[in-house]
Amino acid sequence: MKSVLFFIRFLCLTPGHTQSTLTTQWQSYLDSLHANQHVTGILIHVESPEQNISWTGASGVSEVESQKRLTGHEPLRIASITKTFVATAILRLWEEGKLSLNDPIAKYISEEHSRLIREGGYNPEDITIRHLLTHTSGLFDHGSSAQFMNHILDDPQRHWTRTEQIQGSMTWGLPVGKPGERYSYSDTGYILLGEVIEDVTRKSLGIALRELIDFEKQEMDDTWFEITEETPVHVAPRMHQYLDTIDTYDFHASLDLYGGGGIVATMEDLTDFYLGLFAHSIYTHTSTLDTMLAYVSRSSPEKPKLDYRKGIWLQPYTGFDAWTHSGFWGVQVWYVPEFDTAIAIAVTRQDDFGVVKGVLERVVGGLRD
Repeated sequence: MKSVLFFIRFLCLTPGHTQSTLTTQWQSYLDSLHANQHVTGILIHVESPEQNISWTGASGVSEVESQKRLTGHEPLRIASITKTFVATAILRLWEEGKLSLNDPIAKYISEEHSRLIREGGYNPEDITIRHLLTHTSGLFDHGSSAQFMNHILDDPQRHWTRTEQIQGSMTWGLPVGKPGERYSYSDTGYILLGEVIEDVTRKSLGIALRELIDFEKQEMDDTWFEITEETPVHVAPRMHQYLDTIDTYDFHASLDLYGGGGIVATMEDLTDFYLGLFAHSIYTHTSTLDTMLAYVSRSSPEKPKLDYRKGIWLQPYTGFDAWTHSGFWGVQVWYVPEFDTAIAIAVTRQDDFGVVKGVLERVVGGLRD
């Protein structure tokens, strides 16, 4: 189906603004980053229905040791972009009347996890689903702690449980505020949302996300949840992702699995997801997207680092705004309302992530011209 749609769009290209002209320029820019700025590898997908553009580009390598060239169609661990999926699923359950955003999390999480949270100095009766969605719960982020990273580097094959990561949040840091007081990014909050989804649906998180978002309807054939779902047989080999010089390909997926991360996807599937979200193809009611994107009020007067809403944030760039989320290993996806366009970019080596903003602005500049 995607190839048919691409052919139709190609036939409809407007004179003077052809896909081939723009994509040739974009590909040249990617190649220059690889050659001149020594970017190990970069891949991108641009999906712009109004501009009749559906393009995948890549330059550099997927694996340093073998020098295997990137094609742009490689799936990869999208890390925290999974949070947009989790927030979308929570809001689907909300519009179905299966939960309230103001419900305390104690209603859905296990007694053991409630006990751990209380012992950590929090009250699970005061923390709501809304607080978790908006990173205003006050929970310390286990994912950003030095202790967690040291454990991962010391034993990359360790099989983590959700309980161990919640315990880490309680013991590796102190509460960062009262519920609703301030924005403070927390992977711990989203692994608790993963537990909420599993409790309400009585299904594994991966299956619940697949069904609530309807991956088939969104044509997300190259997206799956690690460990709990099998790798699709037709998919290209997963891209290697590097932390400095460390190849993290064989790091156990459980280090980022329970709702803060866990999804593997291609850049094209990420753009399909974001376009589907903003085209009202996922939620039953268009007002649900308004709820997802609504501004978040906080009791603290301090300005948050990100204008985070529910599983997504609004990011201003030079001359345009975009809805976006990024992932730890060097991947980000955007929806640019001005052009009804979704763009997903990833780098092989996380340390090269600084070039991504320039690529995004180059693409949007091309669409505008």
